[in-house]
Amino acid sequence: MALVLLEKSDGIATITLNRPDAMNALSHDLRTEFFNACKDIANDSAMRAVVITGAGDRAFTAGLDLKELGQQGLGAATDQNPARNPCRALESLDIPVIGAINGVAITGGFELALACDIRIASTGARFADTHARVGIIPGWGLSQKLSRFIGLSRACELSFTGQFLDAQTACDWGLVNHVYKPQELMPKAHALATDMASIEPEFLKAYKKLIFDGYDRNYNDAMMLEKQTTDAWNGTVTAEEVEQRRLAVIERGRALKT
Repeated sequence: MALVLLEKSDGIATITLNRPDAMNALSHDLRTEFFNACKDIANDSAMRAVVITGAGDRAFTAGLDLKELGQQGLGAATDQNPARNPCRALESLDIPVIGAINGVAITGGFELALACDIRIASTGARFADTHARVGIIPGWGLSQKLSRFIGLSRACELSFTGQFLDAQTACDWGLVNHVYKPQELMPKAHALATDMASIEPEFLKAYKKLIFDGYDRNYNDAMMLEKQTTDAWNGTVTAEEVEQRRLAVIERGRALKT
C-alpha cells in the first residue's frame, strides 16, 4: 500500500498522507515517499498549487512514528535533509502549498502544518505541541515558527503544557485561515488552490519567494529586498499588459458579485 498518495488534476497536486490506522504517523518509509511526491511536483511545470491532507478523519498526522524513533534513534527529529524531513521537502516547493488539516496535527505533524503556506481546517482539527511531554526538542521549525504565527505568550502556553488547540481557536489566533465542516474541507481547499492557480505562474513563484525571503529578514532589509525585486520585475511589464489585467480584475469582481 502506498503511504503517500499523489493526485494531479487541472494544475493542482493533492498529497495525502496514507497511514490512517497509524494516525498518518511519519515513518521513515512515508517520509521517503513524501519527498518523492514533492520532487515529482517540482519537476512538473503544469502544477500550479499543492494541497496536503491526511487520510481518514482522525489525523492530519500524529508526527514522527515514536515506536520507530525509539528503535532507530533520534536523528530523524533534527535531520534537515528534504529526503527525510517532510517540512524541508514541502518548503522547497516554489508554488503555493495549502494544508487541509482534517484531524489532529501533533508535534512533528504540527510542524508539517506550519510548513504549509496557508492552513485551513475542519471542525475536527486539533493542534498540539507535545515535544515537552516526550522530552524531545523540536528540530523542524516549530520552536521558532509558532511564536511568529500566534504570538510569544500563546506559543509558550501551548509548548509548555502540550495542551490541544481546537480548530476555531486556532482560527481566532491566526494559525488557520478558515474552518469548515469535514465534508467541505477538501472542496474548499481545491477551490482555493484553483483560484491561486489562475495567477500567472512565474509571477506567483516570484511573489511567493519575495514574501518568504523577506519574512526571514529584519524589516529594513526586507523592504530593500522588495525594492530590488520590484524594480527587476516591474521593468519587464508593459503598460498595455497592466491595462489588460486591470480590465480582467474588474470583470472578475463583477462575476464574483453575481
